[in-house]
Amino acid sequence: MLFSRFTRSIESILIVEDEPLVAFDNELRVVDAGYRVVATVDTEAEAIAVLHREPIHLVLADVNLSRGGSGVEVARVASERDIPVLFATGTCPGHARQYAIGCLIKPYSAAELVKAIHAVDLMIRGQTPKAMPKPLNLYSAA
Repeated sequence: MLFSRFTRSIESILIVEDEPLVAFDNELRVVDAGYRVVATVDTEAEAIAVLHREPIHLVLADVNLSRGGSGVEVARVASERDIPVLFATGTCPGHARQYAIGCLIKPYSAAELVKAIHAVDLMIRGQTPKAMPKPLNLYSAA
């Protein structure tokens, strides 16, 4: 077929974000882009519980979470389950690169968020993204 539709490997996303407005906006943008949000949570414990009970294709995680929790620990647990993680945070945690596929630096626009997820999807499938949003740093295929 000459014009084939993009086949996604990412369909379901867990959003881990402790800022309510950012969490709401991320969820809205992800759903508008055609992804299914499995859950939107603000603590490390809630995120880990969801990771153990739901099929998830990508975790979009802030680093600093409510109640002193860490998105890095969420990423560590996700990586043990072979679930890719994209950090979405103000400062990318250099010490946690082995747990994530990349980092989207705040602030980012709705379009940049969707483009970042698309780039991660391509990378997971072994392809090189042609266009990358400026605030996205990809590490490696997690």
